[in-house]
Parts: sequence; C-alpha cells; structure tokens
Amino acid sequence: MGSTRRSFTAEYKKSAVEFILDGNRSIAEVARSIEVSETSLGHWVKKEKEARREQQDPDAPLSESERATFMRIQIEHKELKAANAELHMQVEFAKRVAAWFAKSQQ
Repeated sequence: MGSTRRSFTAEYKKSAVEFILDGNRSIAEVARSIEVSETSLGHWVKKEKEARREQQDPDAPLSESERATFMRIQIEHKELKAANAELHMQVEFAKRVAAWFAKSQQ
C-alpha cells in the first residue's frame, strides 16, 4: 500500500531549524531526534538561511567570522592575481621565443 506523506506546520519547521541554526546542533542529529529525513530538514534550513540573509541590512557591520572569511578571500584573490600575472608573463615570453625561433628558421 502507498505511504502517506506527512506535512508539518510552519511553526514545527521553524522550531526544528532553530535547533540547528541557533542551538548549534547538526542536521543529522536533529533529523534523527524528530524523525524527519535529513534532506527535508536540510531544505528547511536552507530556506531559513536565505530568509535571514534577505532580512539582513547590507550596511550592517560584519561579524568576526564574516570578517575572517572576507580577509581570507582577499588574500586568496591577491595570490591568484599574482599567479595569473606570472602565467601571463610566461605566455608572452613563450610567444616571443616561438616568434624568434620561427623567424630564425626561415
């Protein structure tokens, strides 16, 4: 026989998500304790994170973890830019060598 699909109220979903986002518990742990699939609970968490992000003031100061992430990304960007510039110089040098070699073969 077919299984019945369970439905949950918005309050129930919000409470479950708060255990994860505000209570520092894992999705797997909460899913087991309330007998909901991890996938469903993960979708609820994702929706709530997006909703919270939309409500956040874009001019609000960064938290410590956001600031640390931002600094890490800035450093990575600077390193990648330097590596890209190095590769660009190598390509330009290879082009000049190839042109010189082709010219000398004539």
